[in-house]
Formats: sequence, C-alpha cells, structure tokens
Amino acid sequence: MTDVNPLVYEAHFRRTPFQLLGGMKWEKLVAFRVDDTGVLLGGAPARYRSQLAFVPWKDITSVVVWSQITAANPIQYVGLQRKPGAPRLPGMNADLSRAKTSKLAPHVDHELFLASRPINFWRLDPERLQAAVDAFAPHVPVLVYSQPHLS
Repeated sequence: MTDVNPLVYEAHFRRTPFQLLGGMKWEKLVAFRVDDTGVLLGGAPARYRSQLAFVPWKDITSVVVWSQITAANPIQYVGLQRKPGAPRLPGMNADLSRAKTSKLAPHVDHELFLASRPINFWRLDPERLQAAVDAFAPHVPVLVYSQPHLS
C-alpha cells in the first residue's frame, strides 16, 4: 500500500519463493509500517496473514531497535514496548516462553521480544522511522538497545 502522506514510513519485504509457498503470489508485502493510527508489524513472508499485527499508538510506550547476538551474524529486530495489559500479538515469537527469550536476548524484556520482528528480507531506514514516529506520536521515543559482546 502506497500512501500519499510522505511522513508515513513503510518498508516492504523483498520478494522471495517463501511468498509463493505461503500462497501470497508476488504481492508486495508490508514488513513494517508507521502511520497516524499506529504501527503494523508484518508477518514472516511464508505465514504473512496469520502473523500480521497492528498496534495502535495508545498501546505503545516506545519503538525499539535491538540486536540478538548469534553464532554467525547478529540479527537486527524492531519491536514495540507496549503498555502493561496490551493484547497479545500474533507472530513468529508469540509462543516463546520467558525463559527462552531471556536466553536468546537477555538484554531485552520478554514482552518486547514477543512484539518484535526480525529485519530480514527488508531494510530499516532509521531516519525515516524517527521522522514518522516524531510526526505521528511525538510522545513515543525511538530507542536503540545494544547487547554486550557475549564470550
């Protein structure tokens, strides 16, 4: 979806064969969107519709960019810190336990991990993200979490 408002930030997945496997054909899938109503977190291309999650601004306390250290390369994520009691979101992380998320990313709150998406098959533009959040929800900070090197 293309919006005429230049302040809307929308990133799309690169097209991959996973889309075909998930029945999405070659649609242009939104990976992440910030607009006047809130933030849309796209689902993984192969399970896009079932993992798609929208979060209104009233439920968001911060937008967080963070990394998970892995044996290979770090995995970048973008997530939403939400108000306590916000409804559970669908997504690839939805069923992870608190113990599992604390092992995978000890520097990230469990609820933030559940409300995060990996930045895979799409690119995050930090300046456009900041501009969109400033325009639509100036009370919501954009944070960057760093994880100390794990030895």
